[in-house]
Amino acid sequence: MPKVALTTLGCKVNQYETQKILESFEARGFEIVPFDSPADVYVINTCSVTQSAEAKSRQTVRRAARQNPNAIVVMTGCYAQFTLRRGERVAEAHLVVPNPDKLHTVDRLLENFPELAEQLRTDALTSSPSKIFPLGHPSGSEEKSRPTPGSMDDEPIPNAEPRPLKRTRAVLKIQDGCNVFCSFCSIPYTRPVMRSLPYQEVLAEAQALVAHGFREIVLTGVLIGDYGEHSGSGGPDLPTLCAMLSEIEGLERIRISSIEPTQVSDALIEQLATNPKMCPHLHIPLQSGDSRVLRTMNRPYDQAFYLDLCRRLRERIPHLAISTDIMVGFPGEDEEAFENTCRVVETVEFCRAHLFRYSPRPGTPAEAMAEQVPEHVKAERAQRLQAVCRAVQLRYATRFIGQTEYVRVETRSKLSGLLTGTSDHYLQVEFTGSPTLVGQLVPVRIQSVSPEGILGECVTR
Repeated sequence: MPKVALTTLGCKVNQYETQKILESFEARGFEIVPFDSPADVYVINTCSVTQSAEAKSRQTVRRAARQNPNAIVVMTGCYAQFTLRRGERVAEAHLVVPNPDKLHTVDRLLENFPELAEQLRTDALTSSPSKIFPLGHPSGSEEKSRPTPGSMDDEPIPNAEPRPLKRTRAVLKIQDGCNVFCSFCSIPYTRPVMRSLPYQEVLAEAQALVAHGFREIVLTGVLIGDYGEHSGSGGPDLPTLCAMLSEIEGLERIRISSIEPTQVSDALIEQLATNPKMCPHLHIPLQSGDSRVLRTMNRPYDQAFYLDLCRRLRERIPHLAISTDIMVGFPGEDEEAFENTCRVVETVEFCRAHLFRYSPRPGTPAEAMAEQVPEHVKAERAQRLQAVCRAVQLRYATRFIGQTEYVRVETRSKLSGLLTGTSDHYLQVEFTGSPTLVGQLVPVRIQSVSPEGILGECVTR
């Protein structure tokens, strides 16, 4: 039986897609192994959101080739799409699968390497005839490619074990594609097709996840607030979909991943305020707190709009957790513009902020802009902004001292030995408890907040 190892760089959408790719390989008879293990095939789901992400993608492809020089190395994802677009080549990659074909990676592999297909047939004949699968989608239905990012997270995420003992949260991609064309972003070029997964399929997949033990679902997409517009048959919008999902018995929490400020509708705010299964948390990218820079970025809002949205959200949902993405050093960002960003961070009090330095993406309008910010200035501003973000994050968390939060227990900390998990308000909480609580939703009273972490105690039910 041939072995395949998979790994992911990038956002939650990429994680979801890698899991789907993994399942298709498993259905064909491949043995799934960890990425640092010897394998016959390595699949790297790449990211191109920053220069750092592209560099990590190349490094990961080369690492796979070094692990087994005789293995077939497959590259897919946004960086793979960009190499095809630019006519570039990563020498160690034997097969590059375009983004639209990503969920058919196993098909493309077997078409290009028929000896693998023959090996699978031989293995199947010597074990069980039921192991022989056609070259179509393993489920028997055509899987629609629905590509990436919500949060600008470019850290590589190793593939999980295919059958974890404890289920905590599942990522469910409901939308793909972006047509906003922010001047700094490559995503509309790598994922241009706008698609929404029909709501019937969303509900069916959510029910299947709950049946497999997941109690929390994170809805994700490239432009998730656009859900329903491109489903092919109309159907509900995002708030209505959330209401439908909340009817699923056994599903305890629904969390929305990154959503554009202009797509946080009044109906969605009401869902967050009134639906007990909706986590009181939104990830709303800011990118910059300066209106002039936002115009240059081609972002469809200004500072006043963003601050008013956050004010309305907190008026309707007190203590709502708001996390964000912020870019430092965009072309033309001067000290005044940077200070405006710092002031927005202070005003909103984000529960968490992902900071990243601007890096030119080939082919985007920002690449050719004047007034590029020197790298040392970007680094200095990122350091200053990080300090501001840490301070407001602590200030936000202190609101919950003495309060009881429901925490989805995820693991035991290797450093402290305590159980750790994520609360409704997106707080990372540690507390003493039995390992049998992993995977459960547990009431925890917040005791203390410090730069070292948030500590709580399990409340007896």
